[in-house]
Formats: sequence, structure tokens, C-alpha cells
Amino acid sequence: MSTITRTLGNIRKVGLKDTGDTKAGVLIGTDKFGNKFFENKDELPLRTRWVDYAKHDYDAAHIEPLWHAWISYAVDTPPNQDPIKAASEKPWSPKEHVPNRTFTRGAFKTYNTTKPKIKAWEPFAAPR
Repeated sequence: MSTITRTLGNIRKVGLKDTGDTKAGVLIGTDKFGNKFFENKDELPLRTRWVDYAKHDYDAAHIEPLWHAWISYAVDTPPNQDPIKAASEKPWSPKEHVPNRTFTRGAFKTYNTTKPKIKAWEPFAAPR
């Protein structure tokens, strides 16, 4: 919950937006999907980093893994300043977002080829 003084101070810093967001911060970088990542050290703890999604389909799966680690405070250096990230760019990485297909027909399902060790009981009724 933001206080009225913090909200008014942020409106004064960034001006009125049509989205109604009153957070003010420094643009840290953007990912290849167009999401913008911001940081403000003056905010409350664990609320200093946030993302402005390119598409208004707000889903954490729309963030690249290294940016997700930064925004969730797992790492301190953003991926655009990390020298290891430059070496991790692979030509086979997806160029656009791949949605999470859990609970859909396209979800991954394992296929088991081993025989079960336990056999289910089948009732047998002798003819009378």
C-alpha cells in the first residue's frame, strides 16, 4: 500500500500517465520480448524492482529466465550488465515467447514403457 505522499511525489516525478501507475524509477533494461525493467532504491524493501510488460497479458512466463532471476532478487546484477549472459546466447533459443502449456492439450506427458510390478485385482465369478 502506497502512502499519499509517496504517490504524489511519484506523480510529480513522472507525470500523469494514462495507465494510472505512479511508480517512478530508473530504466535498467529491456528483454528481447519488449518488457521494460525498472528499479528504485527509495521504495519499500522487496518492492524496488518491477516490470512493465510489453503486452498487457500479465504473466510471469513472459519474462526471460535471467530477468526473472533479477526481478525476484535471486541475483544482484541485471542480465544486460552480466558478462556471463553474453556467452549464454544460443542460436536455438526461442525468438518469441513460448506460452506455458500446462493443463492444455499441448502439455508434456511422459510415456512409460515398463511393465507395472503390481497387477490390479480383477474379480472372477465362476459360472453356476
